[in-house]
Amino acid sequence: MSTENSNNPKNPKNPAHPEKSAKSQLVILYLHGFLSSPASIKAQQTRHYCDAHSIEIYVPELPFEPETAIQQVSDLATRLASDCTINGKQLLLIGSSLGGYYATYLAEKLAIPAALINPAVQPHGLFKEYLGEHQHFYNGQTYLLTEQHVSQIERLYQPNIAHPKQLLLLLQTGDETLDYRRAARYYQDCQQICQGGGDHSYQGYADRLDSIVCWRLALAQ
Repeated sequence: MSTENSNNPKNPKNPAHPEKSAKSQLVILYLHGFLSSPASIKAQQTRHYCDAHSIEIYVPELPFEPETAIQQVSDLATRLASDCTINGKQLLLIGSSLGGYYATYLAEKLAIPAALINPAVQPHGLFKEYLGEHQHFYNGQTYLLTEQHVSQIERLYQPNIAHPKQLLLLLQTGDETLDYRRAARYYQDCQQICQGGGDHSYQGYADRLDSIVCWRLALAQ
């Protein structure tokens, strides 16, 4: 049976069901994982949720090369943050797996709140074991993972989380790709939702989107 824990289970400031008008003040930037794409199930579920609640959303196709990917999303996040300040809106990052690693970097460097879905903690260590060719899950192209890519990823690592209140961690203990305990330790000072079972794709993600949005809106209060 599924179990769930949070290091801030009451979270009294979070509205249970924020009004649609409040949700429409959000802008979401979704970052997909390694060898994934905007066509992934979670990306599409996020799009559908945003469409239903009049939330502006961006789901960029992340380049395979980490250095190029982080430069592009950094530029986009910086522009969106500036636009949100001008227009009185709130920016939220959502990152899955490697996208969660990128989102952590952006959250720390740009002070943008982020929700992290089964995030990679130190992917450079894992990727050293997977050097070579990999086929993209969606476009079928073959990419070569090199030591240079691993070094680019390692340079993004944040040894300490300086702004834990700006991060929301969502884990499932049944993750078959990443050890959820590493993320639980690394993000120990952040609000966490750790659910028993599930898998790396995060089962029931669509049902979590309201909670993620509530958390972000509460930060702005």
